[in-house]
Amino acid sequence: MDMRKLVGRNFGRFRRAKGFTQESFAEASGFTQQYISGLERGRRNPTVVTLFELATALGISHADLVAPDDEARAERARGSRRK
Repeated sequence: MDMRKLVGRNFGRFRRAKGFTQESFAEASGFTQQYISGLERGRRNPTVVTLFELATALGISHADLVAPDDEARAERARGSRRK
């Protein structure tokens, strides 16, 4: 499981659910829109501190950003069937 992609998917899902565009989240949080875009595409490797700051700005737990989603669970199931 690629954790960068998982965090990006989770972040994007929560961001949209909270009604933020990338631009409006950037304005509210102090992160740049370019950083948010890279994060959502799985191209950024955020630190623990950054995860906490992103989660706080969204009003969620930092653990929500690393929790397995349906795609990660399906990936894990496919991998366990191969063994």
